[in-house]
Amino acid sequence: MSTILDDLAAEEARLVFSRFDADTAFELGRRLRTEARRRGGAVAIEVAIAGRTLFFAAMPGTTADNAGWIARKRAVVERFEHSSWYMKHLYEMRGTTIVEKSLLPLADYAPFGGAHPIRVRGVGQIGVVTVSGLPQAEDHRLVVDTLAELLVAMPADADADAAEAD
Repeated sequence: MSTILDDLAAEEARLVFSRFDADTAFELGRRLRTEARRRGGAVAIEVAIAGRTLFFAAMPGTTADNAGWIARKRAVVERFEHSSWYMKHLYEMRGTTIVEKSLLPLADYAPFGGAHPIRVRGVGQIGVVTVSGLPQAEDHRLVVDTLAELLVAMPADADADAAEAD
């Protein structure tokens, strides 16, 4: 029987890019903004690579608090290399909290839905995409759905295809 952690780990394993650069970061952020608007939500969005913000947008209806939530959710993903939603469920399944188990303050780390690792095949985690503004399950779903959509839309990496053919 599969647990939510198994499902979330499988989801993370599927959402891996063959390449990711500043243009990809912009496109991901743009798509998140468009999709949030389509869903009728207002979110703040950040795409950060190696600790450097490459895309940030705050839609009308968000506040400065959303930027704070983004920083705290991103810190969870950077520390544990799992989505913030995965970490929320991990702590719940263990009957503990990030404060009790990992001695990390909630002022700096927020294990709530909305932050997801950006991974590149053969490299690993290079960054984090984060949204804040919707209920946490919806924040997570917005990020995952948009990552999946972008991966389908991206042209195949010719170098990777050539290497597989050899």
